[in-house]
Amino acid sequence: MLLNTSKNSVIFPQISIVIPTLNSGRILKECLDSIKKQEFLDYEILIIDGGSTDNTLEIAENFHCQIINNPLKTGEAAKALGFRKSHSKFIALIDSDNILPSKNWLSKMMLPFKDPEVIGSEPISFTYRKNAGYIERYSALLGANDPFAFFNGNYDRFSYLSQKWTNLKLKTIDKREYLKVNIDDNRNIPTIGANGTIFRRDFLNKFFHGDYLFDIDILAIAPKPLYFTKVKIGIIHTFCESSLLKFIRKQQRRLSDYYTLQKYRRYQWSSSSHILTFSLYSLLIFPSLYDSFRGYLKKPDSAWFFHPLACWLTWWVYFIVTLKYKLHLLKPINRLEWRQ
Repeated sequence: MLLNTSKNSVIFPQISIVIPTLNSGRILKECLDSIKKQEFLDYEILIIDGGSTDNTLEIAENFHCQIINNPLKTGEAAKALGFRKSHSKFIALIDSDNILPSKNWLSKMMLPFKDPEVIGSEPISFTYRKNAGYIERYSALLGANDPFAFFNGNYDRFSYLSQKWTNLKLKTIDKREYLKVNIDDNRNIPTIGANGTIFRRDFLNKFFHGDYLFDIDILAIAPKPLYFTKVKIGIIHTFCESSLLKFIRKQQRRLSDYYTLQKYRRYQWSSSSHILTFSLYSLLIFPSLYDSFRGYLKKPDSAWFFHPLACWLTWWVYFIVTLKYKLHLLKPINRLEWRQ
């Protein structure tokens, strides 16, 4: 922030970039490097750290970031804390494993906000890098980090398999640089949020209250219609790279977090029919393998053949986590614990 001594007033930057971290030293430098190279300079960087013991904080200090301790540790708690500690007109949710692929990324992402109806913007795709790890390539090709989201059709990034950024039926206006999307039904909200999403502060002020910021839940709570934009630009998400163990852990954490905070979630994830059909799709192997071949024909890359294993592992992880929840081995967080 800047201090105007002549008027004795504080001038805040236009964008607050909120980055949750927890032992992110291996990937954080490249993320911050890409931000520092931006042509758009009116921003601040808030590192919301959950107690890193590696060189995360040293890297953040070298880039002159504002460092804030996150006692609740989770990424959603970090987003909430970063939002409360910031004062900018726009909040950019960028993860530590994101890399901005071009110097004009922020400028392009801010362009839709000239339209006063627009409440947020998000890149339309994950940038595909042919030399990246196979899981990163797979996610960029599929358009989702979770094959269940792709199967549901509520994914929010361009897929080479479907040739769409979502399978939901949404009214969309092509504005050349971006798509203006009319979200007018709680049953048709893509998994918008994180990985480079920017929100208007005044929109979040109206509908977000609490210690965990689940971006898609805010879209579910807010009155409709909402106008969101998909900017015709990508963002690099170094999702798990080539680590199968990380992939399994992230799938496990995704559903565990959902169950422990389920009472406070508002987004409608799926129906029982979707769960049943995804189970058959995953366990039979051949349907997902068929999609691997279809994807390969559209964009040749051996990473497509991770799809059957990704579906199979996701099903088993979700089954085990759900079973633990049903057996009360996963304890839901009550309102007092949630607020602390």
